[in-house]
Amino acid sequence: MDFHKELDARGLNCPLPILKTKKALADMTSGQILRVLATDPGSVRDFQAFARQTGNELLSQTEENKEFIFLMRRK
Repeated sequence: MDFHKELDARGLNCPLPILKTKKALADMTSGQILRVLATDPGSVRDFQAFARQTGNELLSQTEENKEFIFLMRRK
């Protein structure tokens, strides 16, 4: 899937991946897609909760080589 911006949050622990995602989404326009790379296993749960609480859409979450990849669409 195509994305407009990528955020590398690898090596960061909670709550930094979410805080950086929130800041990145704020700089984007509605409908744009942000790709986030993270290594914190807790980020899976955090991104699901973040999407529910903010209204931004979590399009997908995958794991490859102990890295998590999230695609979020800005509301």
